[in-house]
Amino acid sequence: MAATAIMCICAVSAAAQDNNGQKDQPIDWHDRIKAEKIAFLTDAIGLTSEEAEKFWPVYNKCEAEKKEAFKATFAAFKELNEAIKSGKDDKTVSKLLDKYLDCQTREKEIDRKYLAEYGRILSSTKVAKLFIGEERFRRQQIYRLKENGPAKQGR
Repeated sequence: MAATAIMCICAVSAAAQDNNGQKDQPIDWHDRIKAEKIAFLTDAIGLTSEEAEKFWPVYNKCEAEKKEAFKATFAAFKELNEAIKSGKDDKTVSKLLDKYLDCQTREKEIDRKYLAEYGRILSSTKVAKLFIGEERFRRQQIYRLKENGPAKQGR
């Protein structure tokens, strides 16, 4: 638990100084959520300091790939949706549907790829705790958003 607190403080401190090198500026909500996620997952997985040192760089690399894949999926979804709205022909819609599904598949492939990398650092149980922890954190954020409403999230 002490490691969790230290990592959270470090993440928040780094985020605060990242605002163009200016200290004492408000931390934007993305940085706050990221720090909360680090603390939550560190605790949920039960990472030791040694594991955390090896794990977080790999996790951050995975998250960056997932973010890019998500952007591609969202763009493909938008393109598909626009094609349907504008009454494009079935052949066009079929191609765009394939593109969208390929993008979704890519997101899952990233998880599969990093599963092996995580396995070199953590036990299978801790890797499973990672996936469970990510889902629990996601649900917690959705619940918080429902409870507080979008206007209150930026505080």
